[in-house]
Amino acid sequence: MDLRAALAAHRLVAIVRGSDPEAALRTVLTLADEGIELIEVSLTCEDALTVIERARTALGPGRPLGAGTVLTADDARAAHRAGADFAVTPGLGEGLSTARELGLPVLAGVMTPTEVIGARALGAQGLKIFPAAQAGGPGYLKALRGPFPDEVFVPVGGVDEAAARAYLAAGATAVGIGSPLIGDAADGGGQDALRARARAFHAAVREATA
Repeated sequence: MDLRAALAAHRLVAIVRGSDPEAALRTVLTLADEGIELIEVSLTCEDALTVIERARTALGPGRPLGAGTVLTADDARAAHRAGADFAVTPGLGEGLSTARELGLPVLAGVMTPTEVIGARALGAQGLKIFPAAQAGGPGYLKALRGPFPDEVFVPVGGVDEAAARAYLAAGATAVGIGSPLIGDAADGGGQDALRARARAFHAAVREATA
């Protein structure tokens, strides 16, 4: 999978985490049905590996599906076995290096220039600025792009519709969105509300890209 190209094409990564595995699976399938092409199931989700396995079966082999919060080598191996196409890490460590050894592209969590350089050296295809809001928001992204103009930056953390537009305008390749998009859907909440939010975020991304 060419994660860099996918991020540039779709510009939105939905982050699913919740306490109800059945609801989490429904959430993944609803997002896919609404045209969200890049979906990440966090390993902090209840029974996350089973959710990934079942989602992979339901979506088929052609739909990108990621595993998030990949911290350890064991996490990376388990995500790979479950059928994840890419891994997302909150920082640099064994999860990143082992995922790359297994052939999984990685969206690696960074905050500082030193971490950007480290993630590049470890083979990350994309750089997740996390937590983006606490790091300084779109202004921080713009400053970080100064020394790294060609990097694939994906802000994550506190990204609502307005922030998504601002980050993309500031040069983000894509944005990662969790609770502002997912709400309580992965905990058993309504899927209709999730569909409405998915459409709203899709519209926000399209407007920012136009």
